[in-house]
Amino acid sequence: MKKIIYFFSVLALTSSCSDLTDLNVDKKNPSEVPASSLLTSAQKGIAEQIVNTSVNKNIFRLVNQQWTETTYIDESIYQWTTRNISGNHWGAYLAGTTTNDGALSDLMKAKEFIEKEVILASDPEFEAKTATKKNQLALIDILTVYSYQILVDTFGDLPYSEALKGSGNYLPKYDKAIDIYKDLIVRLDNDIKDINTSYNAFGNADVIYNGNMISWVKFANSVKLKLGINLKVSGLEDVIADNAIISASKGVFESNSDNAKIYYEKNVPNTNPLYVDLVFGGRHDFVPAKPFVDALVAKNDPRVKAYFAQNLEDDNGNPLPYKGGVVGTKNSFGKFTHISDKIQAPDFPGTFLDYAEVEFLLTEAVERGVAIGGTAESHYNNAIKASMEDWGLSAVDANNYLAQAEVNYTTATGTWQQKIGEQAWYAMYNRGFEGWTFTRRLNFPILSPPLNADAAAEGQIPSRMTYPIREQTLNATNYNEAAISIGGDKLKTKLFWDKD
Repeated sequence: MKKIIYFFSVLALTSSCSDLTDLNVDKKNPSEVPASSLLTSAQKGIAEQIVNTSVNKNIFRLVNQQWTETTYIDESIYQWTTRNISGNHWGAYLAGTTTNDGALSDLMKAKEFIEKEVILASDPEFEAKTATKKNQLALIDILTVYSYQILVDTFGDLPYSEALKGSGNYLPKYDKAIDIYKDLIVRLDNDIKDINTSYNAFGNADVIYNGNMISWVKFANSVKLKLGINLKVSGLEDVIADNAIISASKGVFESNSDNAKIYYEKNVPNTNPLYVDLVFGGRHDFVPAKPFVDALVAKNDPRVKAYFAQNLEDDNGNPLPYKGGVVGTKNSFGKFTHISDKIQAPDFPGTFLDYAEVEFLLTEAVERGVAIGGTAESHYNNAIKASMEDWGLSAVDANNYLAQAEVNYTTATGTWQQKIGEQAWYAMYNRGFEGWTFTRRLNFPILSPPLNADAAAEGQIPSRMTYPIREQTLNATNYNEAAISIGGDKLKTKLFWDKD
């Protein structure tokens, strides 16, 4: 069943009252909002950040060279401070040191709301209500872990153990990234253990899985798999990493029907953020990038039909080959291949995590010597087939593609890192952040920074974002300690798992 995202007004969620004392209540900013509404708000907020393509918020399709810009090229050349992009990305989840308005804040408030609920032992529905409550808390925590992983994989060390305390601590210390990772794995283990799949959680307020806890268990395991793989690459905690990967692999996504997505509607304001950015706003700021377009065309990848528009024609109206924009330069919108109509549809779903990503992670696990089921080739094939299917291509398309010598796992050029890295890059199209993560972890595909790249990049593709300016000014002592801990608050600084 499709999960449609709904937007709720706070006013509609508060009950009206005829008592005159109600005149003293600020209905636009109620002291308590139902946990279900806070969950929906958090899911929407997370989706907004991972899906949108605003240059003020989400530039990962650009850093990963899947898209590039047409007129304003600052983001494509890694000038990310003018628009406070790192601050906006940070704030979408964690918010600032003096405010708590990100998705994690909504999740924290929802948790507090539920924890305060008292279920009497004499209640005839005690068992069901208790199980539902535990499911709700587990679901909230799984999303919290998901959000923290994105933050760690963006910045490195973060405020974690002291984060989101509001007036209790406006100046939180930064925890080491690897310590956060280890704690996130423990949290997921506890969440999975606490879930009772015989009961729901938030019902329709959960716009990802409608409270289906079987799906949330698979999602939790899939997130744990990703944590385990990154931790494994670091070489610092092999036992923890192996245990996480092995245990997770037994309960991860098994098909595209498990994908964690939000399904949007056809009418504003409930449309996909890409539609708002690219169509409703009437802007033509992006075209597919030349490195990405050329790579897919060279391998006869059938996904070009889903990814790109065949908009270029010769003087006689005949279609011309796909042509990607040059990274780091201005690109006339009319002279280059366009982003497909499919992606720009108002109801195109937004993806949190999908089966193709999971299968590529399992391919890595095998190649890294972790004892899970299946071969590297079988998982690789599953990943590519899953991507093709999810983008509407046929099984015949997928099989023909895999039969090519340059795609077949046995005969394709290069190391296993190259084979997985390049194919994951193709499959993570429109999921720029995860594409960037695969590229950083595997060092493939080999991307080149533009010659006019900002000096802050120091001649390299960025490996991380720098911390927000607000952290540098308002939380300076803890910021400075974190900057030293990670090896410098620079774009080229490697995360603890970026070691290959």
